Amino acid sequence: MADLLTNGTVLITGGAGFIGSNFIPYFLEKNPNVKVVNLDKITYAGNLNNLNEIITHPNYTFIEGDICDYALVSKLFKDYDVNGVINFAAESHVDNSINSPRQFIKTNIEGTFNLLEIARKYWKEKEYRFHHISTDEVYGSLPKDGYFTEDSIYQPNSPYSASKASSDFLVRSYHHTYGMNVVTSNCSNNYGPKQHDEKLIPTIIRSAIKGVKIPIYGNGKNIRDWLFVNDHCIGIDKIYQQGVTGETYLLGGNNEYDNLTIAKKICKILDSKIPKENGSYLNQIEFVQDRLGHDFRYAIDASKISNELGWKALENFESGLEKTVDWYLNKYQS
Repeated sequence: MADLLTNGTVLITGGAGFIGSNFIPYFLEKNPNVKVVNLDKITYAGNLNNLNEIITHPNYTFIEGDICDYALVSKLFKDYDVNGVINFAAESHVDNSINSPRQFIKTNIEGTFNLLEIARKYWKEKEYRFHHISTDEVYGSLPKDGYFTEDSIYQPNSPYSASKASSDFLVRSYHHTYGMNVVTSNCSNNYGPKQHDEKLIPTIIRSAIKGVKIPIYGNGKNIRDWLFVNDHCIGIDKIYQQGVTGETYLLGGNNEYDNLTIAKKICKILDSKIPKENGSYLNQIEFVQDRLGHDFRYAIDASKISNELGWKALENFESGLEKTVDWYLNKYQS
């Protein structure tokens, strides 16, 4: 099994998205004998420029396409002799799922089903690995105390989280019904370079430097646990390589902050890096109508992956946030 995980061809879906485009360069460097086929539809959330650093890598191949395209995915399994899958592909913007849920159902549920069915067909009795990437949002909203664990009850509250919960259950069912070698990971909110502009931290930075209002939902007290994307990539690799088949692992950064605090931290960093002539970026913060069904708090207990696989988040939040701000300043000001 170990030889398969460090030598074969891995189909990585959604690899041009935020987490995937950070993961693929790390994965190729960490596993020099592995070949990667990146299948991505290149929607608004995907950006091939995020992969410029490995575009000519001899072990990397990009294919533009949809995980819902059964014929295409089947051909990739056959042509590239795929013996591993890491599934990042998903519609993931919660606001978009509230306004237009249909595509979330199609991609996140039907697309995951396609991948599982094709893997089952081509792998037959082989113990090749299927790693499904999910989110802490499937567990719903936490009160002011407590943490999500691998045993938490699923209580999704948005079309996005409901579609991801459904895909998690499909993956689980293929292990218990067909004996497929699956692992699932659910992570807290990621931050770092290459994230889509619509997400909270890029929106704060972009709005600040453009001199427009920085929109914060409701009263800004909704709390998230923030995980630096590079730490998440290390964890995904560990789970793919070492995780116990059929198991779920939760990854969190142990960095709980409400949205207003995040905005204030970013504004203070910007005040020091590119000070305004008059006043502070803090003055641009504006509260806007809250998101429908906005979960109050997410927080993860990552004890299982720490105890069993030796993973923990390494990036200090303050330094990680500064690295993130620097990356976006370079992007928006270049």
